[in-house]
Amino acid sequence: MIHSLFLVNSSGDIFLEKHWKSVVSRSVCDYFFEAQERASEPENVAPVIPTPHHYLISVYRHKIFFVAVIQSEVPPLFVIEFLHRVVDTFQDYFGVCSEAAVKDNVVVVYELLEEMLDNGFPLATESNILKELIKPPTILRTVVNTITGSTNVGEQLPTGQLSVVPWRRTGVKYTNNEAYFDVVEEIDAIIDKSGSTVTAEIQGVVDASVKLTGMPDLTLSFVNPRLLDDVSFHPCVRFKRWEAERILSFIPPDGNFRLLSYHVSSQNLVAIPVYVKHSISFREGSSLGHFEITIGPKQTMGKAVEGVLVTSQMPKAVLNMNLTCTQGAYTFDPVTKMLSWDVGKINPQKLPSLKGSMSLQTGASKPDENPTINIQCKIQQLALSGLKVNRLDMYGEKYKPFKGIKYMTKAGKFQVRT
Repeated sequence: MIHSLFLVNSSGDIFLEKHWKSVVSRSVCDYFFEAQERASEPENVAPVIPTPHHYLISVYRHKIFFVAVIQSEVPPLFVIEFLHRVVDTFQDYFGVCSEAAVKDNVVVVYELLEEMLDNGFPLATESNILKELIKPPTILRTVVNTITGSTNVGEQLPTGQLSVVPWRRTGVKYTNNEAYFDVVEEIDAIIDKSGSTVTAEIQGVVDASVKLTGMPDLTLSFVNPRLLDDVSFHPCVRFKRWEAERILSFIPPDGNFRLLSYHVSSQNLVAIPVYVKHSISFREGSSLGHFEITIGPKQTMGKAVEGVLVTSQMPKAVLNMNLTCTQGAYTFDPVTKMLSWDVGKINPQKLPSLKGSMSLQTGASKPDENPTINIQCKIQQLALSGLKVNRLDMYGEKYKPFKGIKYMTKAGKFQVRT
């Protein structure tokens, strides 16, 4: 399975390595660095890189590359999913998954990796089990460990590891029993020059934070479950029940976890949250160009569009931009040619616009194509696909828990061609 793991920072330095079966030389990462140099963006590095004797499989999160080295053929998604679990575990333990956090907690990191993989095969990847095996670091525990020379490793084998529900520890007790669910959707879309949708799809997740006493059995039903394609569940979900009745029935892990992730790719079901009116022109032989864009809400069910950020990579011929905006603030970097406009919240009564002129290189030919506009935004209390939770019921325990559902939509790769 996985022979070695290398953690590479954004400047291309290996700052942590872990070997399971045999020590693999760091020089194997040279193939990865070559691929990194060829890629324009860190996200564009190929996830699977074949080398003469190994395969390098990587994920890029929190400005860190997690590079796994394998020798025999393994389903790549298996390794990628494991690497994502490693990142999520680090985030759960240290609050953030950054180079500094990993270096500060290097002993706990090695202990976790030792438990998560056994001789290169995944063993304990559930947060609840890991927290019983290895106690999360706290300032007090760190001080005690330094003085006494003890470690964060637990004394006993986790109770959950031996039960039929390995994701939940036994004997959980809370004074406030609560279950919160967040439905978060991310829309990826390409809009053409005329405003028509070229492609649009929604990636959605239901994240849960469950703090319930005992061994509760929950059922969650949706108003319109047929919307969901390509659903992926947490291991706690009873798949037979979902297939038969489209109801999620599960004994939840204790704490935070991702209950399911889904995909909505049917074009007619994907609503476009914002529209852009644009007029960008370069005249042949002239050293000036015209730039004007206006952004407004489209299919948002009356909800406010917040945190709007518009970015555009201008052509190399553009030397500077002299613009005025009716809302927010803009910056233009003459070196990278990146225009960034921080709009904030859109007021539907007074739509924000950005207009002015562009200075071009004298004698430079007219750019071949107009720049594309990238948009980031979020809408609270709205799931763009129309997905709605119908009800949440609990069985197996006598108390009444506090329940809450929150919806949010945000833009992923949302691009408008001009």
